[in-house]
Amino acid sequence: MTDTIISRCEAHGLRMTGPRRTIARVLEESDDHPDVEELHARANAQDSGISLATVYRTVKLFEESGILERLEFGDGRARYEDADRDHHDHLIDLNTGEVIEFCDPEIEELQERIAKKLGYELRGHKLELYGVPIKKGS
Repeated sequence: MTDTIISRCEAHGLRMTGPRRTIARVLEESDDHPDVEELHARANAQDSGISLATVYRTVKLFEESGILERLEFGDGRARYEDADRDHHDHLIDLNTGEVIEFCDPEIEELQERIAKKLGYELRGHKLELYGVPIKKGS
């Protein structure tokens, strides 16, 4: 990622208010996949005037502009990450909800081969694996 969420917002012509800048910075600093409530708590720690409604509106605006990607991992919570990040897939721990990012060249190649075999040029994909930790000794 060579530019920031703020610079991409400005390039899309979005008006960057103080709260929007704070929310964008919080998103840039996130190394997880926060939901709106988590984003609100983090943004509110930096600027106590940011309401939950402001975070919801801002996230929706960023998503509609292609700046954020909305992720749903089956727990009823929409989560967000920067849409301009390098490609990766997700493994979701069903016990804890932890989301582990990974990229495997063999899986990427297999997906390309499958698309080609079916007569398609792959333009993108999402892979989400759901599991529980293997018990040691099993």
